[in-house]
Amino acid sequence: MTNNEEFADEIGNNHIATNEQTPLRNDAFEKTDEEKIELIKKDVENILFTLGMDLTDDSLKGTPNRVAKMFVKEIFGGLNPNKKPSSSTFDNKYKYNEMLVEKNITVYSTCEHHLLPIVGRAHIAYISNGTVVGLSKMNRVVDYFAKRPQVQERLTIQIVKELQKVLNTENVACIIDAKHLCVNSRGIRDIESSTVTAEFGGKFKDDIVRREFLDYIKLDTNF
Repeated sequence: MTNNEEFADEIGNNHIATNEQTPLRNDAFEKTDEEKIELIKKDVENILFTLGMDLTDDSLKGTPNRVAKMFVKEIFGGLNPNKKPSSSTFDNKYKYNEMLVEKNITVYSTCEHHLLPIVGRAHIAYISNGTVVGLSKMNRVVDYFAKRPQVQERLTIQIVKELQKVLNTENVACIIDAKHLCVNSRGIRDIESSTVTAEFGGKFKDDIVRREFLDYIKLDTNF
């Protein structure tokens, strides 16, 4: 194994993020979804064949196509900017100026280092700067950025930055508590541990405001 390969393995095995943005090529969307599905289907066929699987078996015949469609249309659908949630906002006419918290948002994502699931919960809070957003919008933002090969730290940052842009305020925070199957099912195989990441913007950098958020979600940490 070369030094470059060893370095790449070290980054992947330690789940280290190298970029705040999802690493996409400039030509990422030149192919249609259907073209991508056909190409991925052949790649999955080759993987299964190389592993020794009998692709003529009725149980396996449709697997390459199912996996390809799942990759493009479902678990990596958040790579496509056309699927980004609309950014409808509303005037804060009722003058609610306290913290709004949406907790226990389900997170289903995929670790970009081993392509295994990341499963957990996201907790989001913001303090209005004159604009509010529908509650389901926060869930949709989480789902959009989760549906791509991800690193949990990056996912947390992307959610906060998107909502800061939508709400036109820095006062946004996000905490994610998730299990990584690349830790739970391979490598160290620790099924009990989970990873907690946080991003605090604006007023949430203040200890008192941050503690109020943590109290709302009943998360005992030293953030």
